[in-house]
Amino acid sequence: MSKKRKLGHAAGKKQRPMPHGSKGTGPGGNHNAHNHDRSNNKNGHSSNHRDASQKQKNTTSTSSSSSPLPPPTIPFHPEDDAILLVGEGDLSFAASLAEHHNCLRLTATVLEESAEALAAKYPQAAANAERIAAADGKVLYNVDAKTMGPYTSRSKKDKDGKDGKDSKDGRDAKNKDKEGIFDRILFNFPHIGGKSTDVNRQVRHNQELLVAFFRRALLSLAPGGSIVVTLFEGEPYTLWNIRNLARHAGLQVERSFRFQFGAYPGYHHARTLGVVRMGGSGDADDSIGSNDVSTTAWKGEDRAARSYVFVRKDEIAQPPRPKVPSSHNSRAAKRKRGGDDASSDSDA
Repeated sequence: MSKKRKLGHAAGKKQRPMPHGSKGTGPGGNHNAHNHDRSNNKNGHSSNHRDASQKQKNTTSTSSSSSPLPPPTIPFHPEDDAILLVGEGDLSFAASLAEHHNCLRLTATVLEESAEALAAKYPQAAANAERIAAADGKVLYNVDAKTMGPYTSRSKKDKDGKDGKDSKDGRDAKNKDKEGIFDRILFNFPHIGGKSTDVNRQVRHNQELLVAFFRRALLSLAPGGSIVVTLFEGEPYTLWNIRNLARHAGLQVERSFRFQFGAYPGYHHARTLGVVRMGGSGDADDSIGSNDVSTTAWKGEDRAARSYVFVRKDEIAQPPRPKVPSSHNSRAAKRKRGGDDASSDSDA
């Protein structure tokens, strides 16, 4: 083979088609550029794969986060239950029950000694009190959760007009011939307040508050009734060990469920010390008619919360509304056989 023919053959080898996407321009092309592009093409394939996976993950995450919450659990019968709300703060929860849930037998209590003192602490409280009154609800002032009541009557008539039987559970000798008048007693986000940074002290004082509340609430609880306490999830609230506190007071956990702020239009978590003014710290509501009210502090509505339903030991509470489908009941029964703590939890 001639030298000229050999050179032509070699040139033919160099002129093989470049891989798709290469920036080479033939025999005189940049070999390093070709290798770089081949590497990029390989990495591009991997990158595309990762991008697709990430996109799928993001789509799944978005779908999961945007998926609607299950229907909220409402732990009372608006038309039938006599409801006592303890430690109501700015009365926004009570106003929501009165206006949006049409609760007909509603009594809200606050620690402040007067309407004026309450309005000084929570400027929005006066308007909420008016809404409650418009729905024939009551607001009681100067009521301490640790010493309240008892709210009792000598007998309670059922719907047929017959006298109901007195229950002696949770009653002292002085009130043994009386029974509580409230079917549901609710205490949302109990807290002693204060700015102490001593976690152990805060935990102990809040435990004492809950134990005292449980004992007093039992005196005012009607037979078959329930006590509902709602707490934020996570520490330090889990350190309170509310289940054991209730057991020592003569109660048992019937169930727990996710508390959904959206189920109560107009309700805002109110901090124990009152609204946060400009330059303050802690949780606060939106601007509520006072120019110096902070709108930047964290809000309780942004935090996950759980409600715990307690009944007297060995007593079954009246069923909440709406009734759960039988298939769900069977699953709940299986969970219940597994143990008290696990059975009482629900993600509803």
